Amino acid sequence: MTHQHPALTAEQKKELSDIALRIVAPGKGILAADESVGSMAKRLNQIGVENTEENRRLYRQILFSADSRVKKCIGGVIFFHETMYQKADDGTPFVQMIKDKGIVVGIKVDKGVVPLAGTDGETTTQGLDGLWERCAQYKKDGADFAKWRCVLKISEHTPSALAIMENANVLARYASICQQNGIVPIVEPEILPDGDHDLKRCQYVTEKVSAGVAAGWAPCCAMPCHGTPSCCLSSPGAGSCLQGTERPPRLPGGDLAEAQHGDPRALLPHQVQPRGDRHGHCHRSAPHRAPSRARYQPWRVAETRRAIPCVPSCAITLLSTGVTFLSGGQSEEEASINLNAINTCPLVRPWALTFSYGRALQASALSAWRGQRDNADAATEEFVKRAEVMGVALLGGGCQGLRTLG
Repeated sequence: MTHQHPALTAEQKKELSDIALRIVAPGKGILAADESVGSMAKRLNQIGVENTEENRRLYRQILFSADSRVKKCIGGVIFFHETMYQKADDGTPFVQMIKDKGIVVGIKVDKGVVPLAGTDGETTTQGLDGLWERCAQYKKDGADFAKWRCVLKISEHTPSALAIMENANVLARYASICQQNGIVPIVEPEILPDGDHDLKRCQYVTEKVSAGVAAGWAPCCAMPCHGTPSCCLSSPGAGSCLQGTERPPRLPGGDLAEAQHGDPRALLPHQVQPRGDRHGHCHRSAPHRAPSRARYQPWRVAETRRAIPCVPSCAITLLSTGVTFLSGGQSEEEASINLNAINTCPLVRPWALTFSYGRALQASALSAWRGQRDNADAATEEFVKRAEVMGVALLGGGCQGLRTLG
């Protein structure tokens, strides 16, 4: 006869829950500064700066040296491994600079995607080997939450059941290992927006993947089924975060300028909240092929509302601390307007609807810096300005408030 034993003690659960709540406190979101060396090369090349370790350090220093104003709008910062152990010009470790502001330090722990055999170009994410040891070390070095990204794509035949199951299992093992080491996991099954599918198809796939991820967590994670917050933040491809876990979801594509799609500020409650009855039971939608209008265009909130997972409430609603949206594909202004629209829509939500932004917080700062030390202060000010705008958007400050700050 088998016996079930709690994976986490009450003290561990409380620690994880407290961390997650700090990250998504009212008006706060996540700065995603976990770009890999390769991704930083693309950013720096845009401004004509060589991709060296020193230049990467100088750029991160611009962000991390922001004054206490960012405490009100940034709850967590995701580090890349290299950045975790870098220091400012005065010798202060970057991790300490962030902690001194009362902001939670996070770390990207996956090792990238690899092909998944037996599928049509689908992938899984590697990095479970040695993850326990890495998490234990990162916790000692100051990290309290982590990020792990799985990628799924939408086509006529994908994501396959194999890809969903494999990535769900990987995310569950990752989340469990993090929790055992006192680290809040961001669970990110990222569903790419590329393709000729429409919003209904995107919504259907998001529901399917989210349900698969929730099922995968059950045997591995210490996530209660009713009442109490879980120890994970989840992101069904568009980025959601559950207590004790974090991850940002993407906003599905669409054109903000198209009248037929309406104003992103004019959202209806059913367009933002997960579909389901008051008991949390999900009403599934059928697969839907795209009409003639081909590809998704820049992100738009009216479609993003659909990205919030439509899965049983025990998997998302009751266990979720918040949903953190990704900014990929959006300009800084679009990201703030969309975030504001989501947060001004009247609905009952037991979770925060916040952000985990990279480019939408950094683009102006990067442009202002251009690799010149003399521009560092101006670049830092640009970052602070964008962070404050996002904070206003989270609190439903309205477009007037965004314009005032932006």
